[in-house]
Formats: sequence, structure tokens, C-alpha cells
Amino acid sequence: LWILSKKSSSRLKFLVSRLRDIYFHKSALYAALAIVFIFCLGFAFPFMVVLGKLLLIVLVLLIAFDLIRLFKVERPLNGQRIIENKLSNGDFNPVILQVTSFFPLPVTLSLSDEFPEQLQLRDEKITIERIDPLETTEVTYEIRPTTRGVYQYGNLIALVNTRLSLISRRVAIKIPQEVKVYPSFIQFRKYSFLAISNRLEEVGVKKVRKLGLSNEFEQIREYVRGDDFRTVNWKATARRRELMVNQYDEEKSQNIYCLIDKGRLMHMPFEGLSLLDYSINAALVMSGVALGRSDKSGLLTFSDKIGTFIPAERKSTQMSLIADALYDQEVRLRETDFARLYKNVRYWIKKRSLLILFTNFDSLITLKRQLKYIQALTRSHLVCTVIFDNSEVNKWADEKAFKVDKVYRQTVAEKFKHDKHLIVKELNKHGIYTILTEPQDLTIYTINKYLQLKAQGAL
Repeated sequence: LWILSKKSSSRLKFLVSRLRDIYFHKSALYAALAIVFIFCLGFAFPFMVVLGKLLLIVLVLLIAFDLIRLFKVERPLNGQRIIENKLSNGDFNPVILQVTSFFPLPVTLSLSDEFPEQLQLRDEKITIERIDPLETTEVTYEIRPTTRGVYQYGNLIALVNTRLSLISRRVAIKIPQEVKVYPSFIQFRKYSFLAISNRLEEVGVKKVRKLGLSNEFEQIREYVRGDDFRTVNWKATARRRELMVNQYDEEKSQNIYCLIDKGRLMHMPFEGLSLLDYSINAALVMSGVALGRSDKSGLLTFSDKIGTFIPAERKSTQMSLIADALYDQEVRLRETDFARLYKNVRYWIKKRSLLILFTNFDSLITLKRQLKYIQALTRSHLVCTVIFDNSEVNKWADEKAFKVDKVYRQTVAEKFKHDKHLIVKELNKHGIYTILTEPQDLTIYTINKYLQLKAQGAL
């Protein structure tokens, strides 16, 4: 009796220490409400009081039985979270949860992961309908981070139910984990692979026909229908007695720089990502495509002061340097200093290069204040300015308006839309190549323009 009482007291202490892990299931609450209703009927029908007491005793016994089964094992669950150490910003990244049950009976699990605060996810639950004793099961979900930086995962919380589903036991699986969110390397891998295999048109990149000839001779090959007759090699044709043509390759090892504006206008959000994040993702992909086509890639970030500068190179570690540099870039809520940009480009970049300038102008007046510095860059380099079009504003401008407030909104939206086209027209008038694109199409448009300029031999 002393041994039994000692075991009972220790089990009671264990249960008391686990009170915070006990949750009543909905079915237990509904059963309790039904018993209360039966007791209320006892005022009119006395025999209902006896029935209510019997049902209350049964409910208490079932709850006690459920408690014993749930708390019989001290460490009932084991688990791990399988996730990459580096996540891709703006993309869906898979997360795998592996859970092993040590309960002596089949149970149901409701899993809640303690997400990083940056994700702002609440009440995201995953249900495992049945897991048997000593069984390991996997569940997968996806997260889409929208800011770069360090993300801290917490514990994995599980609510465990038996078939009775009267009581739930809360189990915390301690698996804290730290991951870093980098610029979109998922897009980078996809576009780099397609660029190497000459299949970029599969993702919307246009196949540009080369205009004219470059000076880099590649090989002599047989004539194929559609080849330019100006490339016919008559000496080789005479020797082989069949039509042969010279094949020229586009000039390689040219400098391609991505210039990223970090000023206040790049803080504007679009579908969770800022314009700066869209520019960073596009710059990473653009650098990879340029390196894949045997050009040199470089980087320069700027705002009211110069940020990071990486000289254009083709070395094997160049992409790692660019990715690590882009990871740390943040918006500065200051006015962008284009005069400082011009001064530093002239000082650091001596060789003629293609400068892809990711920036944004909200009005023609803003552009005219900075135009002389952008125009000055074109004297030594080929400049392509990328500015952003607002799809929401365009939608408001194109909608039919019948009420006064909507007419006012449509008028303002049309003004913004018209200003964007005036900005493009002004840049083109001064011989500056321009891309006007919605943020989600930025990468495709940038690669298209790069391939077009290379095919034209503009650089």
C-alpha cells in the first residue's frame, strides 16, 4: 500500500506539473453543457437529476482515463524541422516536419510551428489524423519570406488527442533553429541553367536576332538556309565544293554592372516585397546570366552615400561575393544623391561598361533634377535605366468610374500613369535606354534588354 501510495503521489505531482499542458477538447465541453442541460430539466422531472449525476460520473471517469493514457509517457514525441540554412527571398521555400510518436496507442496530432516574427503567421496548423506507436511521419508546408535577414524559428508545438477526444495534451518539441533569407537564388539557379543551355525563351525571354557582325570569329561551318550571304567564306567553299559560312560570336568579357538605388522611393511595397528587393533579386539573376554568357559582372549600391562596390570580374567566387553583398542591403529613407553616384562611377569604372540602373522616379520633376548626372554617365558607358510601373495604379486608371470618389481616384491614377510614360520619353530623348516594367516582370525585362543590347553590339 505504501508503494502504491508513493507511486500515486509521484504521478499526482507529475500531473500537477503538467497542468499547463492540459486542454479540454470541444467534445468535453459539449458533453458538460449537455449534462448541465439535463440537470436543468431536473426542476421539472426529478429523475433527470439522477441521470445527470450518473452521466457526470461517467464523464469524469472518461476524462481521468484519457488523462492517464495521455500522460503515461513523459517524453511522448520526438521531432525535427528540415529546412535549408539559406532561404530564397520572395519565393516559396519548403519546410519538412518529421515527428515520431512514443505513445502506446494511436493518437491524432495538431502541429503548430513557432514561425519567425518576420513571417507574421498566426494560427497556421497542420493536422496528422493518425500516428501509430513508434511511427515516424512527415508533413510539408511552404513559407514565402519577403524580407532579407536572420529568421529565428522556435519550438514545434503539438496538441495530442486520443480517440476519445476529451482532453488534449500540449507537447513542446524543442527544436529552435536559425536560418538566413538571401536574395532569390531559386530564380538565379533557374535562369542561370536556362542561359547556359540556351533555353531562356522557355521563361519568356525573347530570342533576339543578331544585327550585323561582331569582330570575334568562332568557326567555319556549312551553310544553313537563312544564313546571311555576307558571311559566305568563298575560299572554304572552293576547297570543300559546298557552301561554307563564317560563324561569328558576340563579343565576350564585357563589363556588366548592376547599379541599385537604395533611396526612399525604393521602399515602396508590392505584393509583400519592396522595390529594392525586386531589384536585388533581378540583379542577382542578371549577374548570373552575364557570367554564364562569358561577360564580367559587377555591383554598385548607392543612396545618399555609396554603399557596396564589387568590380566586374569573371572569377569563380564572383557570384558568392555578389550574393553576400546583396544580402546586407537595406533601404535608406533619404533622397538619392546621383551626383555622388556619377563621381564614384567615374573614379572606379574606367572601362566602358553596360550600367543597368535600378531606380525609380515618381514625377518628371524628380527626373529632371537627376537627368544631367545620368546623361553624363552615357558619355563613357552604355546606361540602361530600369523604372517601375505600378500595376495597381494602372488598374485604377483603366477601370470604369461612375461615382465621384472613383472618378477622382481614376483621374489621379491617369496622371501618375501619364507621368511614367513622360519619364520614359524624356530618358529616350537623351539617348538613355529605358525599361518600364511592373515589379513581377522585372527579371524577364532586364534579361531581354541585356540580350538585345548584346545582339545589337551597342556596348
